[in-house]
Amino acid sequence: MWSLKDLHLQPIAGEWRAGSSGESLKVMDPYHQKQLVEITQADCSDVEHAFDAADRAQRQWADTSATHRAAVLRRVAELMEERKDELVEWLIRESGSTRIKAELEWNNAWEMSLEAAAMATRVQGTTAASSVPGKDHRVYRKPLGVIGVISPWNFPFHLTQRTIGPALALGNAVVLKPASDTPLTGGLLLARLYEEAGLPKGLLSVLVGAGSELGDPLVGHRLAKLISFTGSTEVGRQIAKGAVGGEHIKPVALELGGNSPFVVLDDADIDRAVRAAVVGKFMHQGQICIAINRIIVDASIHDAFVERFVERVKGLKVGDPSDADTVIGPIINDQQLDGLKDTIDRARESGARVALEGSLEGPCLHPWVFSHVSEEMDLACNEIFGPIAGIIKADGEAEAIRIANATEYGLSAAVFSGCPARGERVARQIESGMVHVNDMPVNDEPHMPFGGEKNSGIGRFNGDWVLNEMTTVQWVSVQHEPRDYPF
Repeated sequence: MWSLKDLHLQPIAGEWRAGSSGESLKVMDPYHQKQLVEITQADCSDVEHAFDAADRAQRQWADTSATHRAAVLRRVAELMEERKDELVEWLIRESGSTRIKAELEWNNAWEMSLEAAAMATRVQGTTAASSVPGKDHRVYRKPLGVIGVISPWNFPFHLTQRTIGPALALGNAVVLKPASDTPLTGGLLLARLYEEAGLPKGLLSVLVGAGSELGDPLVGHRLAKLISFTGSTEVGRQIAKGAVGGEHIKPVALELGGNSPFVVLDDADIDRAVRAAVVGKFMHQGQICIAINRIIVDASIHDAFVERFVERVKGLKVGDPSDADTVIGPIINDQQLDGLKDTIDRARESGARVALEGSLEGPCLHPWVFSHVSEEMDLACNEIFGPIAGIIKADGEAEAIRIANATEYGLSAAVFSGCPARGERVARQIESGMVHVNDMPVNDEPHMPFGGEKNSGIGRFNGDWVLNEMTTVQWVSVQHEPRDYPF
């Protein structure tokens, strides 16, 4: 069992120590409002040390065999299994995850570890003939080098492992800054697992600190060859500017905000759609980038859907996230909670009708449901990130598709129809990186491409798609015979 007394240190440049800033971060349990641990934060000098050590370690790591790197990732997966109960408890305590969500997140991270292990031996190059006599071409795929990672607080364990697992398996090193709300599950516990699994020192540094302090030095660092970020579109724009517009140009992999539509067509099974909508909206208190943000229902079944949806939501248990049957736990912090209160006030002022009035119980917000939402309202335009549902009435299939696409975002979506072929046809018309027919938009499998369109991000995570993101290609030509040059 990991002790709290050991979790105040960070692995920086191969050494577990306190950060150099002298300023402390108090990591809180969002439900009990109690301090878990106090961590002395890192500063710019720690960023420099981490990258220098990572650069040195990466060169040796890239030369190790793919089977050895795969074995480390498989060992990480084994350790996750051995420590499953402990990891689930940490997710509940630090991120306010309900037990249902924590179990799901653990499973996603475990599956990602196995997928990453397989990636190590899936790297392939190619050969090609040349139009020049006596020449042939080889294209080699190589690790990028050191990858900078900034991970989020909502699925900290999984979304961090989603990047660092493939990165390390493919021969890269990682410098990670986890979210300040979840530095344990978003970085420090993973670093402990990798150390126990035999990862060489210096390959993974975890820097705990404020994004305002560490973000720019990490993104702009000369040794960072890729920046992987999961978070808001606003912050993602700044990271992209720093990575591409800075002195040291580098690619980015960005998973940003969402405004997921959940389209219910006139031939849908209403009860089946309601069940999916309730889970897709209220999993982890709605604090998921791919959670349902807009429920778009055909006018012919709108009233029946609202009635059944509200009835089902009324039965959701709100409270202590450690209870096995709790569905809605705490909001992550006071700033997020204040923003949700403002969202509710604006929805009421804009004319949305309250179909279910929620309430505040400590750090937990009981669900709110609004009907008669128009696409111009803030409730439909902005990412909610909380247990607040807005339902929009659509006049037919074409109108539903238009409303679904009337957003700057395009991360995940869902379509419900009694005819799967019709559902797929509608899904193909939705401007979103991921669309699920007769299911909720909250889906993530480690072998399928995860990412968005429009202002929801750049690039794809998972499977062979992330393999391409985290490696580079080098063209090597070989001239076997003297070439006849033009002069």
